[in-house]
Amino acid sequence: MQKLVHTPEGVRDIYGEEYAKKLAVQEQIHEVFLSFGCQDIQTPTFEFFDVFSSKIGTRPSKDLYKFFDKEGNTLVLRPDFTPSIARCAAKYFIDESRPMRFCYQGNAFCNTSQLQGKLKESTQMGSELIGDCSPQADAEMAVMMIESLKSAGLTRFQVSIGQVEYFKGLCREAGLSEEMELELREYISSKNYFGAEDFLIREKVPAHFRSMLIRSAELLGGVEILKEAGESVTNKRALAALERLEQIWQALCVYGVEKYVSFDLGMLSKYHYYTGVILKAYTYGTGDAIVTGGRYDSLLGYFGREKPAIGFMIAIDSLMEALSRQQVPVLTRQQTSTITYKPETFEQAVAEARRRREEGEYVELIPEVQRQ
Repeated sequence: MQKLVHTPEGVRDIYGEEYAKKLAVQEQIHEVFLSFGCQDIQTPTFEFFDVFSSKIGTRPSKDLYKFFDKEGNTLVLRPDFTPSIARCAAKYFIDESRPMRFCYQGNAFCNTSQLQGKLKESTQMGSELIGDCSPQADAEMAVMMIESLKSAGLTRFQVSIGQVEYFKGLCREAGLSEEMELELREYISSKNYFGAEDFLIREKVPAHFRSMLIRSAELLGGVEILKEAGESVTNKRALAALERLEQIWQALCVYGVEKYVSFDLGMLSKYHYYTGVILKAYTYGTGDAIVTGGRYDSLLGYFGREKPAIGFMIAIDSLMEALSRQQVPVLTRQQTSTITYKPETFEQAVAEARRRREEGEYVELIPEVQRQ
């Protein structure tokens, strides 16, 4: 019986003031999403296994919560919202000619033993823009990320922008296969440059290309690194990726948010369905990005409909941790007042509570304890 009052490893109860603050932050972010024209969307908590299979490039199968329905189909608790929304858009919205903006909130699940302080069940909020392949759409997602974090109360944060096409272009120029690229990506994304160097030597990649790949992964900073990166490559694919980043930067300047933005050409993602720009936001008090996202122009094609798309996800639990550690105040709803009553004053208490509630107050009725 004692065990039943505890939660399993990787999940926790949230209540009282902590939960009130979390809900308040979610409401603020949701208002930002709506202000950009997003419409709310809700997808199932569990889906068919193939929606999150390795072909799509989400989390490894071993990290998924899998189970079976009565018909023997393999189902999984969602580890990520994006494939679900891509599936939904491919089914219901494919005839839409205008770009579609969706926003969502809910919990995602990751069955891993390597928690490193993270929960197996986490709250996520995010936005997806489907049907717009322009650099202005990429910039809009970055701006929405910035405005969302500002609405939560953060002032010290940075949005890093990368480009997986730049990395892919360099890999093709160096003669790496797709399998080699994926392995190298693991080293680069974890900033393990010594491991990347050893891997390239083992694969007999010429010294010039080894130097180019390692050096490109270390390029991070302001917009000036785009020019620096372009001076060292001739690959058309990589150059086109840099030009795209320059166009995104120009759009961000129009929005006036450039002070929050930097570029990181070595930034890659564990989600292999990303096909272009990659977005991450960092702040003090957390060990990892609190927002991740990117462009995934091929994902809807997996569900039978080709449409460009880009989106991002805010890790709400990590954001709340950052707000707490930075001592950022979170305004919650007004305090609840109380009205006590005796049996003979119950009717008057109800009338008073009703009046106050109609005026917008939060009121609870409490029976007065009778002394024996």
